[in-house]
Amino acid sequence: MSRVRIAIPSEGEGGLDGVRAGHFGHCDVFTFVDLVNGEIDSVSTVENVSHVQGGCMVPVNLLASHNVDVLIVGGIGMRPLMGFRQVGIDVYHEGETREIRPVVNNMIAGNIPMIQENQVCGGGGGQ
Repeated sequence: MSRVRIAIPSEGEGGLDGVRAGHFGHCDVFTFVDLVNGEIDSVSTVENVSHVQGGCMVPVNLLASHNVDVLIVGGIGMRPLMGFRQVGIDVYHEGETREIRPVVNNMIAGNIPMIQENQVCGGGGGQ
């Protein structure tokens, strides 16, 4: 049985019918979508934590502690991208779609590419 946990930076309360946050480090919550054999099994959320203390690695450690396999972002800086790679979380880039459900469906269908280093942003600013 194949299990994958996807994390999506989200606004407000998040969830499958929620909307994505533009920059992962400043999202309200992360929506977790657990896939089993390529189908949605469960959906949950976890509040983001302030990363004043610990910088960019705080969300990396948060997601790693929740056994996330895949992160889908609209924007990310190089330092956190390297951090996610170090902990074994694959980062994918989708900068167009605001709604979470179609992003998950596109991920399941294999239509979202892994982020390339030339797609990272400076971080901190609105993406």
